[in-house]
This record gives sequence, C-alpha cells and structure tokens, in this order.
Amino acid sequence: MDQNPTPADVVEPPRGFLPARVDEKGRLKLPVAVQQYLASFGQEKVFITSLDTRIARIYPISVWKENEIFFEQASEDPDAAEDVAFIAAYLGADSEPDGQGRLLLPTDLRRTLNLENQQVWLSCYKGRINVFSKEIFEQRKQRALGGLDEKLRLLERRGFR
Repeated sequence: MDQNPTPADVVEPPRGFLPARVDEKGRLKLPVAVQQYLASFGQEKVFITSLDTRIARIYPISVWKENEIFFEQASEDPDAAEDVAFIAAYLGADSEPDGQGRLLLPTDLRRTLNLENQQVWLSCYKGRINVFSKEIFEQRKQRALGGLDEKLRLLERRGFR
C-alpha cells in the first residue's frame, strides 16, 4: 500500500484539537478522524519524533521523506539541518497503526516528553500531526491567550475575516 496519492485523494486534516491517550505501554490511540487522514496518504508507515523536545510529531512517511531531502540539501545552514536531523533520529522511529488504530511511540520520545499513561491533544499542521502533553498544551494555550484582543485586531486589519 505504499503508493503516492494524488492531492484529490488526501482527506482534509481534521480541524481543532482532538483529545487522545497514550496508554501505559506507550501506545497512542488515534482518533478516527486522524486515522482516516493518515490512511488517505496510501501508506501505513509513519515517522514519529520530536524536533524541539516539547511536542511530538507524527509524519506520514512520504512527508517525512521530503524532510529528509530538505536536510540533505540544506545549504544555508547545514550544521542546523544536521543537528535537527540528529535529534529527529535520536527521538524518532517508524511506526504503523495496529488493528485498533494505536501507534507505538518510541521509548526515548515518550519519556523525554512525559507522554506515558497520559492524556494528550492532537492537531494537524503542515501535513503532520502534533502531539501535545497536558503541560505543553496548557503553556501554549496561555501564550496564545496573552494579548489575544490585540492579535485579533492586527490580523483583521490585515484582512482576516
């Protein structure tokens, strides 16, 4: 099932945040909407990692392969690309959903990000699925709420409806 889908075949990513849970064995139970989104890529395999040691990222394997090419071709700052690729490899691993829609998260990743036996929140962004722990989700929410009225006015002046 490793065929490349056409853009018309890819299901739109789910919007908003979707609650999920990582069980005591490190398996993330994906919501059905996320399972459908990943399945639309025509590939079972995903790459799971973190690039900032705060937020886990689940990439359809075709999207991750594009990132690998990006790292290899990085000419403006090859050291930065090599370092980010190193962390991605250190914390990352390939995974495939089991019959119940669960993904096994890499051990180092789930321990570094404190994701074991926890509720998490998922969001789709730029072709990947971000996985937020409760602590990081709350920090990010507080940052977004800071000066929200001003941020909204600025965006509306620039054309946001």
